[in-house]
This record gives sequence, C-alpha cells and structure tokens, in this order.
Amino acid sequence: MSAVHLEIAKGIAEIRLDNPAKLNAFTVEMLEQLSSHLEHLERMADLRCVIVTAEGERAFCAGADINAWGDLTPAEFARHWVRDGHRIFDRLARLSKPVIAAMAGHAFGGGLELAAACDIRVMAPSATIALPEAHVGIVPGWSGTQRLARLLPEPILKEMALFGRRISAERAQAFGFVAEVSASPAETVRSMAQSVLGLSPRAVEVSKFMIHAGRGEDRDAMIEALGSAAIAASADRDEGVAAFRAKRKPAFSGE
Repeated sequence: MSAVHLEIAKGIAEIRLDNPAKLNAFTVEMLEQLSSHLEHLERMADLRCVIVTAEGERAFCAGADINAWGDLTPAEFARHWVRDGHRIFDRLARLSKPVIAAMAGHAFGGGLELAAACDIRVMAPSATIALPEAHVGIVPGWSGTQRLARLLPEPILKEMALFGRRISAERAQAFGFVAEVSASPAETVRSMAQSVLGLSPRAVEVSKFMIHAGRGEDRDAMIEALGSAAIAASADRDEGVAAFRAKRKPAFSGE
C-alpha cells in the first residue's frame, strides 16, 4: 500500500506523504515511492508545478523512521540509507518545474530536508522546524548540513543541529526560509500553483535553472543544460544532425 500518493490534475501534481501514525516519517518504501513519482514527473511534458504536502496537521514529516535504519550496519547506513535519501531529495530539488511545500505541521530532520529541497515553503503558524539528529546519536544525512547551509544563516542552522532547538514558523519566515505563514498552507500553495499556470512554462523553467546555477545547486548540470538548450535551437545544430545522417560534411552558418 502506497504511503506516498501522487495526484495530477490540469498540470499540477501533488505529492502527499501518508504515514500520519508515525508523523509521516520516512520508511524505505516511502523513499522508493517518492523516487518513482519524481522520475514520472520529470518526464511529463505538460507538468507546470508540484506541491509537496502530508496527511494530518501534527507533522509535515518527522524525518526518518528509526525502525527503518536503526538496525543497519555502519556501511549499510552510509552506503544505502544516507546516499539513497540524498539522491532522491536532490532529484526533487532539481525538478525542472517549481515545487512548493505545504507544511501544516512540524518538519524535523529528514522532513526539514525534504522541505529544503522544495523551491517555496508555506508553514502553519504552529509548525516548527528542527534538526534533532543529535538526540539519537546521528547527524543530518539528506542535505541538512549542505543545502540548508545555503538557505539559512549559519547561526540558525547551528542552533538546530548543535543545540537541538526548534525554530518557529515566524522565525523561519524572518530568515527567508519560509515564503509565507498561513493558517491554511494547503490553500495557499494551491493558489500559488494556480498562478504558475498563467506564466510562460519555458521562462519559469529556465529561470529556475539560472537561479540554481547561481547558488550552486547542481551548478555544472544547470550550466550545461542552459547551454545545450540554446545550441539545440540553432541552425548549426540542425545542419550538424542533417549532415551526419546524410554522411556529408556540414556547412555551418553560425546561426
């Protein structure tokens, strides 16, 4: 039974975590389901925006289910659990379409890292964010010390990771991590997603690539994607392909 649902309607996709009994904490199966959904979404030509949300109001996501990794050997923990989660969250961050997180409840550990992989975050007033890994003897493993370091001031990140303190929605907004504090995050993000439908799809996609390249999010791939898109629209590219197929020397025009 799926614990990560995917619904798509009129160009807007909604990924919904559904493990409220465990505060939507990630299991191995949930990571695999999320990975599969992201692979599908990246190949959708008519996709315009993605919403990430969760069942219940207690927690957006409490991180990783300890039962999923508590008995792993050190090698298994590092090689599979950490690296697989990192890879999947990177894939979410690098979707070509805008991704918005609706955080009706708390986001701890992996849940905060999930939110950080989204482009925009909207939190409920009572929700908090935290990196509580040190309480159970581990460290953030799904970009909590890397991507979050680009999104939060260093003292705030250290306040969570080194001292185990929670940060309120109000403070998170003041630091620029949260775009809006809303009594109804789901309604707010759906309204934001609808606004994307009136914009140029290519302009939005390229803008996201440019911003990511500027801040170092997968910079090498972003720069090459932008360059490749520009060259793919050139007459030289068409001539090069045609010449290859005709087994003749190309006559490039530089246009």
